[in-house]
Amino acid sequence: MKTRYLIAAAAALSLSATAFAADNGEAVFKKSSCVSCHQLDKKSVGPSLKDVSAKYAGDKGAQAKLETKVRSGGSGSFGTMPMPATPKTVADADIKTMVAWILSQK
Repeated sequence: MKTRYLIAAAAALSLSATAFAADNGEAVFKKSSCVSCHQLDKKSVGPSLKDVSAKYAGDKGAQAKLETKVRSGGSGSFGTMPMPATPKTVADADIKTMVAWILSQK
């Protein structure tokens, strides 16, 4: 019986952590000035977040690839416009949270 309660509590905490990460991902996205080049559902300077999510859907390595791309910048994934590197003032953990949130956009 105690095992069931433990499993239920773990599941609840897991869902809460996922919801927190989603909210936090959006906050980090906005705070990090990414919103100046990216919008949720339409292309601006860079691709929309929904386009990024769709492109990487089903790619098991997408999280790591995008974390590297966000940190280092680059070009060629969505055209020739280069994406600048993210400032060092943005923590790697924040980039990880933000990328997870971006990949969750549908």
